[in-house]
This record gives sequence, structure tokens and C-alpha cells, in this order.
Amino acid sequence: MRVCLCLLALAVCSVAAEKPKPSEIVSGKLMVRPGETPAIETSEHKLIQLDGDQQTRKVLHDPRVNGFDAEVHGHFTAPDKFLLDPQHTHSLLVHDHGKTKMITYWCDVCYIRAYAPGPCVCCQKDTEIDLRELDDIR
Repeated sequence: MRVCLCLLALAVCSVAAEKPKPSEIVSGKLMVRPGETPAIETSEHKLIQLDGDQQTRKVLHDPRVNGFDAEVHGHFTAPDKFLLDPQHTHSLLVHDHGKTKMITYWCDVCYIRAYAPGPCVCCQKDTEIDLRELDDIR
């Protein structure tokens, strides 16, 4: 009897659980400045602070992405704060020569692709930023 009640309570809780909010998209220019929170400046000149998972934070703090025309997917946590979806969902995209691309990092010595800036996991050489079309992500 207790097992049935527990199962019934679990079923009710799972049905009543809040569904995740669908992602919103914000477009604008990435603003990466030393000592400041990364932000995106919209076409209305509104600055929105950006945050995300650990890998996304590394990309957002990379000074090489400053000034990119970008779109971010996620949701607002406050009127001027935006939390990006996890990186594996391709939540940070940039526009380059009319195409939407993902920011990746490439080691031209070891031919290893990374999705966050830093030294190569093999040879420790600094990786170079490499914008890739979404269909070309391996």
C-alpha cells in the first residue's frame, strides 16, 4: 500500500513539474573588456550581461571574440542579465561573411579542435580561434 501511495505521489509530482522555458535569442555585438562581465550590445544600444556554463564562460572571456556580431540562446535571469544554454546546444553563435558560425579553437600542430580557449591538450601550444559553420562541426 505504501509503495502504491509513493508511486502515486511521484506521478503527481512529475506531471506537475514545471516544463523548461523555451530558449530566447538575443542578437548584438559581443563586448569583452578586462575586469568586466562579458555583455552583448543590442541594436537598441542596450547592454545585457552574459553568463553560461564553464566552457561558455571561457569563450565569453576570450578577448579575441570582442566585437563579433553574435546571437545567444538562453533565458533572462534579470532584465539586464542573460544565461546562455549549455554549450553543447550551440548557444553562442557568431555571424561571419553572412553565415552563422560557432566559435571553436584549433591546434595546427596536433590537429585537435577544442570548444574553449586555452592550450592544446596535447602539445600545450596556444589554440587559434577558428569559426566553423554548424554543418562542419566535428
